[in-house]
Amino acid sequence: MKQVLVLINPKSGVGGPYRYITAIEAVWDTPEHDVSFQFSQSAEDGAGKVRRAIARGTDTILVVGGDGMVNTIGSELVGTHVRLGVIPAGSGNGFARHFHIPLHPSEAAQSLFNGQVTRIDVGKANDRLFFVTCSMAWDGALVETFEKYPFRGIVPYVLAGAQQLFEYKAQPFHVDIDGEQIEFKHPMIFTVANLSQFGSDVLVAPDAKADSGDLELVAIEKKDVPLVLSQVHRFIEKTFHHHQLVTNRHFKKMTVRRKNPSSIQIDGELMSAETIVHIEVIPRALNVIIPNE
Repeated sequence: MKQVLVLINPKSGVGGPYRYITAIEAVWDTPEHDVSFQFSQSAEDGAGKVRRAIARGTDTILVVGGDGMVNTIGSELVGTHVRLGVIPAGSGNGFARHFHIPLHPSEAAQSLFNGQVTRIDVGKANDRLFFVTCSMAWDGALVETFEKYPFRGIVPYVLAGAQQLFEYKAQPFHVDIDGEQIEFKHPMIFTVANLSQFGSDVLVAPDAKADSGDLELVAIEKKDVPLVLSQVHRFIEKTFHHHQLVTNRHFKKMTVRRKNPSSIQIDGELMSAETIVHIEVIPRALNVIIPNE
């Protein structure tokens, strides 16, 4: 019998946590699965419950939450045999959207139950793991503003981005990317992507593959942002990252040196970072359940 632990962020989702419990139980509670439900009261609480679940032989952990919770729980599962399944209940759900996991609880539960297991790459920024994106410029700073809004979704994300366009002070980045030296004078967008989007269908690396063995850098200088954004058709066609003014590199290791320390965005959460940030890929390090195509 397979041991399945469902970890729920009680603050996530619409309609309360029991909507998700009912949806998951209706599908996963079979004679072949021993399903238990627990609430994750904090990042530390959730991580501790995962570690104890691994110790007692749990096969599968289903996360009900957003990208931040996926990061917390998934980080404990890297390098283990345990399967991670995501029932999206966050504001952006970049992880779930990349893998086309339905946003409706019942449909998500069913698609994972009938899904397949794949091993995906994991990014590492200094000592912090990430599964979706890591951003270090305006695209990271807007998260701090976004978190101040009392509601979630694409609208406050856009508003936060607009506010940070005026407030963010760009600084030079000196970058070593797999041995290639690149100087960025005033980068406005500087995102490392493991998956294709930030969330809410805001794409940053449309071609990103979860098991490529590489991470992808997408960077735009401040002076070039207006021209890139003005070519709307490239965003519709998902080709903006191939624009001549966009730096686009696939890599395995990268070191970023900045004059001043500043926070960076890791899977939608802010993290303090010193002037030097080391980033690398850990290939195929996490077992993930995804829908069958």
